Amino acid sequence: MYCYSLKTMSRFFMFARAKRPFLSLFYLVITGLFPGAFQSICSAQGITLYTPYTRISVPPGQSIDYSIDVINNGGGVQNADIAVVGLPKGWTYDLKSGGWTLGQISVLKTEKKNFSLTVQVPFKVNKGVYHFQVLAKGKASLPLTVEVSAQGTFKTEFTTDQANMEGAANSTFTFNAKLRNSTADDQVYAFRSEAPEGWNVTFKANYKQVSSTNILANKTQDLTIEVDPPDETKAGTYKVPVIASTSNTSADLTLEVVVTGSYGVALTTPTGLLSTDLTAGDDKKIEFSVRNTGSAPLKNIELISSNPSNWTVTFEPAKIELLNPGATAQVYATVKADKKAIPGDYVCNLTAKTAETSSKAEYRVSIETSMIWGWIGILIIAAALYSVYYLFRKYGRR
Repeated sequence: MYCYSLKTMSRFFMFARAKRPFLSLFYLVITGLFPGAFQSICSAQGITLYTPYTRISVPPGQSIDYSIDVINNGGGVQNADIAVVGLPKGWTYDLKSGGWTLGQISVLKTEKKNFSLTVQVPFKVNKGVYHFQVLAKGKASLPLTVEVSAQGTFKTEFTTDQANMEGAANSTFTFNAKLRNSTADDQVYAFRSEAPEGWNVTFKANYKQVSSTNILANKTQDLTIEVDPPDETKAGTYKVPVIASTSNTSADLTLEVVVTGSYGVALTTPTGLLSTDLTAGDDKKIEFSVRNTGSAPLKNIELISSNPSNWTVTFEPAKIELLNPGATAQVYATVKADKKAIPGDYVCNLTAKTAETSSKAEYRVSIETSMIWGWIGILIIAAALYSVYYLFRKYGRR
């Protein structure tokens, strides 16, 4: 590539005007439209700006790091003022060399120096192709192109993979969510919910209960959201909106809780009395009532007992197939005591249970001595008295 001086170009103009008028017109047009064109051709022989990556495709919010060489092609030491021009609005850049912020760089003859250019693409940017230049002012330029591959955003994303859960009213519904800060700044998010009255909603980050959390720019925080409805909540589907907000941005997530009703069962006797008397070896049939205290039907209520050694308790029926909310079923338990049981108090633990809930009743049984042994004792005493009387009558006068 040749470098022509201004004197040479002037001679060319004088020749062109004398010999080829149309050439002189061409020269005037070019120099008028591009007054620095010939100077740039000449100065390019002194300084060259080079980077291998002149067109890059990135997503919104991406930081681009360029490594740029300043090459001195000759002509002694070159001092170059480095600048970036034409950068789109909202984009930022940083020039560094040797750990310092760069404004000017000096390069020895036939040598090169390197500096770094960091360009920050904002999150809020339109998809498209953008152009800008790196300049060694008055000496060289380096055109660069950035293609933004997607439509940019400046927002917060609040998401969950499972937004719907089903269970009993006395259950705690646990949702796993993600809160993403898709902005260029760190954000402190405050949490709140718009749950039905009486419901309790708890937010947890890193296993700790929180009311707010700090999320760095372009980062995501895992959250646990626990929803606890009142135990008396009726069966139905309930919406629970949760919101994460800052002064600049916010996001909401609607959770759905399907309450199948609350589960509760009570095992007792019709009179509420949980004790009786029994003779060792005997049995007694006792009436119990099983009541559904919840708001959901109970299925397959099983009746079991834990008894003293050598005691037995049998239920009739042993299982209740279905018990609707508020309904009561009658059950009979036959308690048989150990025939060797000594007098005292014994406890039979009776349980009515389903897969969802259970109820226990401690039934106390007092063992009494059998009446036959009392009569036998009386007879023994009577026999002893009669024997004394007989002996006294027979031998008393001797």
